Amino acid sequence: MKKTIVAITAFALCMAGTTAGGSVQAESIGSLQEKKNTIEKKKSSVESNISETDKQISDIEGQRASLEAELKKVEKSIAETEEKIAQKDQEIKSTENKIDSLKEDIKETEERIANRNEILKERARSYQQNGLSSSYLEVLLGANSFGEFVERIGAVTTIMNADKEIIAEQEADKARLEEQKAEVEKKLASLNDMKKELVKMKEKLDGKKVEKNQLMAALKSEQAQLEEEKLSLEEEKELLANQESAVKKAIAAEEKRQAAAAAASKASNSSSSSSGGAVSAAPAVTSGKFMRPAAGYVSSHYGARWGRNHNGIDIAKSGTVPVVASAAGVVSRANFSSSYGNVIYISHYIDGQVYTTVYAHLRSMNVSAGQSVQKGQQIGLMGNTGNSFGQHLHFELYVGGWTASHSNAVNPLSYLSGM
Repeated sequence: MKKTIVAITAFALCMAGTTAGGSVQAESIGSLQEKKNTIEKKKSSVESNISETDKQISDIEGQRASLEAELKKVEKSIAETEEKIAQKDQEIKSTENKIDSLKEDIKETEERIANRNEILKERARSYQQNGLSSSYLEVLLGANSFGEFVERIGAVTTIMNADKEIIAEQEADKARLEEQKAEVEKKLASLNDMKKELVKMKEKLDGKKVEKNQLMAALKSEQAQLEEEKLSLEEEKELLANQESAVKKAIAAEEKRQAAAAAASKASNSSSSSSGGAVSAAPAVTSGKFMRPAAGYVSSHYGARWGRNHNGIDIAKSGTVPVVASAAGVVSRANFSSSYGNVIYISHYIDGQVYTTVYAHLRSMNVSAGQSVQKGQQIGLMGNTGNSFGQHLHFELYVGGWTASHSNAVNPLSYLSGM
């Protein structure tokens, strides 16, 4: 959202000099009233912009809250996925241990199979040499009695059954071995596949987390910018309120001056500047629209400085240095800010043009908002408050009102006399 450029239009009429005719003064009051109306419109516009900025900040806070909730879900999913991956790693390790144990069983089974193979080979060689029926018949016919014959029949049957059992066990061991191998290998492959899927899922979740964190950072930045704009708008709103009061005072002063001019053919309204408490070190009042605001040397000029624009000039001097109003006007604001430190804003109305001067980093201030000041009147002491490095006066001059964007700031050296 673009910052609203608010023209600071409060001012004080210069009271020194000879009065002009009544029609000229009436026209001046009309101009002042027009400026007052303009301030009211600007003030309404600023309030509207503040309301809109509040709405945008509220929307962003809602988005951030929603995003934070989503982030918590993503982080929870990541934690759960990491836990599942850890579980799969344990299962894989356990399965690998089972495979190692199975290898020992396989080795033993293979030894049993090898031993049985030797027995079966021996049987086969015996069968090939003697023939199965001949061998068993010789055993049977070699009996010396019927009882021995019966016993030998039982022995032959036992041997034949043993051969069958060996063959059956051999086949069973082989089948069990193949089944165990296939089952464990299948389980291990399945676990590895599940782990791969979990790793992919975690990578996606990590990507979402990065994306949402980036979005959160962007929202925080946008909110900070809006809050900064809101502060500027609120500052401008306060300045406008002060300026509105100053315009009313200026109108009242002008009406009083007109009444005095009508009562006397020639009126001198020269005012003393003693109320400012100026000291001997204060600069002398000079001709021209604006005078030097403090004694000292220009330590920093208007223009580019440290990668950004320096919107005024710095006048430096050690000791107790009075700061004076550069021209007659009305104090629109006198307060402390983190950047300007103790700062005074004065609005001026000179030759039909509104100007604003700013006096920053003051040690102390002698004036308050709404107070009329004269050219050369002391308003404070040079200091080192706020964002300042060493005692100096930071002085800004605006054609029109002060704005947060400093769009209408000008080089004070082009306007000051006595520099």
